[in-house]
Amino acid sequence: MSDLDNKPWYDGITRYQWLVLTVACLGWIFDVFEGQVFVASMQDAMPDLLGTSPDDPKVSGWNNWAFGSFMLGGAVGGIFFGMMSDRVGRTKTMMITILFYSAFTCVTAFAQQPWHMVVLRFFVAMGVGGEWAVASAMVAEVMPKRARAITSSIFHASSVFGTLLAVAAISLLIGNQELNASLAEKGIDGWRIGFAIGALPALLILWIRWKLKEPDSWKAARERAKNDPTQKQGRLGELFAKPQLRSTLVGVTLATVGLVTFWGIHIYGKNALMRNTQAEVLRIENIPTDADKAVKAVAYEKHKSKIKSSEMLSMTFNTIGGGLGLILFGAISNRMGRKGAFIMYHAVAFVMVLILFKVLIPDPETSNLTYMIFLPVFGFFTLGMHAGYAVYFPELYPTRLRGTGAGFCFNMGRLGTAAAFFFFGSLATPLLPEQQALWLSPLYIVGLVVVLFGKETRGEELPD
Repeated sequence: MSDLDNKPWYDGITRYQWLVLTVACLGWIFDVFEGQVFVASMQDAMPDLLGTSPDDPKVSGWNNWAFGSFMLGGAVGGIFFGMMSDRVGRTKTMMITILFYSAFTCVTAFAQQPWHMVVLRFFVAMGVGGEWAVASAMVAEVMPKRARAITSSIFHASSVFGTLLAVAAISLLIGNQELNASLAEKGIDGWRIGFAIGALPALLILWIRWKLKEPDSWKAARERAKNDPTQKQGRLGELFAKPQLRSTLVGVTLATVGLVTFWGIHIYGKNALMRNTQAEVLRIENIPTDADKAVKAVAYEKHKSKIKSSEMLSMTFNTIGGGLGLILFGAISNRMGRKGAFIMYHAVAFVMVLILFKVLIPDPETSNLTYMIFLPVFGFFTLGMHAGYAVYFPELYPTRLRGTGAGFCFNMGRLGTAAAFFFFGSLATPLLPEQQALWLSPLYIVGLVVVLFGKETRGEELPD
């Protein structure tokens, strides 16, 4: 091991490299905000659009269709913009993707029908999926080898700030009883303002245009492509050629497991404190737990702000734990190897899901304190593995295919996720989120097995 390798990971990182990481993180923060603002407000937005109560099974069905549309859009955008970034450049493509998700999130504020939400989630996700593909490739290419895993984890971990921004916005606009009532008097739905805020990230484009340049490795790949037809950039078919096929299959499967379980399991950690508060509301109103849904819906509406605050508090604890899991993935994978880290995260996540959804939530005696201790651990392992995609996928492909390959692997995982949610959305009797989570939990075991077939890339230079 050289003296360079013995230095701290941050030693020698230039101001420009820090700038690239900062811009990538900001793009990803707003990227995730655009996705999570729907998660935080879906129990308010969809009932408003349907003109019904949150407990109506139609709400769950339409929300699943919206999730499925979001996953499908992410797959299309991730592949398309990933290829574009290899062909025309990282910075140009990053600007386009940010403009894409900012504009369509803002337009969502004007949705009038459930299908409007479903369609607009597709276009928002195109920008979301594309931005990740570009930013993850750029961070990997700009950073020195010893810092790559850590900075890629930092990049992906910045997503928690996007989630927390969404929680804060929706908590203020819906969870604040006085503000919510004031907006309602003016005929304004609080959740609409949360989506309108989505226009703000577009301002980041100006900074990117002013400050960032194309990575040297991308410029070198462009020159090689001019002189050698076999080195053309962004060719999707090459991902299925023999040198790349195994990596592509492993990457797509890992991302599918991670994304299905994120949207079908991890996000429902937010239900823990919410269920306790709903039970408390029923006790306050002297309503039995087996009462008619319409009767319970009236009680829940009366205490809407209290229930929403509990839901957002759960989401916060879950997200903080997830953030720690993300940011530490790089350091853990430097010690255990990329494959070893993935195996540990998947195995523990499976156990955490069984404990939360099969033991804790069904038990009415579970205390809020228990949830506050457990949720960060649950979030650490059910979300933390996602940083591995930003660390691992760019290491699998040469520069000419890096955006295409990383974008394809991460976002093709959204197709499996879309299929899962279209299935759940089509059920005649929609499952409760807790039931859905238990159905999906064996996927963690699938991920654990699949990673055994992948390459170990710890300590290696990025392929040219």
